[in-house]
Amino acid sequence: MASDQSGQAIPVGTYLGFDFGIRKIGVAVGNLETGTANPLVTILAVEQKPDWLKISELIDSWQPTGLVVGVSKREDGSDNLVTPRIMRFSRQLEGRYALPVHQVDERLSTFEAKQLLFDETGVNATTLWKVQDQVAASLILQTWFGEVREDCC
Repeated sequence: MASDQSGQAIPVGTYLGFDFGIRKIGVAVGNLETGTANPLVTILAVEQKPDWLKISELIDSWQPTGLVVGVSKREDGSDNLVTPRIMRFSRQLEGRYALPVHQVDERLSTFEAKQLLFDETGVNATTLWKVQDQVAASLILQTWFGEVREDCC
């Protein structure tokens, strides 16, 4: 069992990572034991709200140990316009699914995902728009895995 920076025990297992956006949410799946994450799906928002039915299907299918949400901040660490919505999304996840929800700083994860996709595959703009958030979610999840594993091992 790993632990976070506060010393709280973090069970090894499968985790879902989320890159929250107003129009779409990228989702990734990974395992803390291996420290690896993979892009899973991009969920389109319904009237700028999370598609809870699709998220519930993912939770039912993967049976995660916990959830990880990337929190977007400005370069100076202050909140940006979407930060309060991300925090609300985190609380809603925890309340709906009774799973621990962990947060990690996700500054520049979408930019990094775009760079990875463009550099590695030369994807076009349409494909990039469809997959960049799930790739960002995998980067968010791997960042959190790295932090947790660094604190414990």
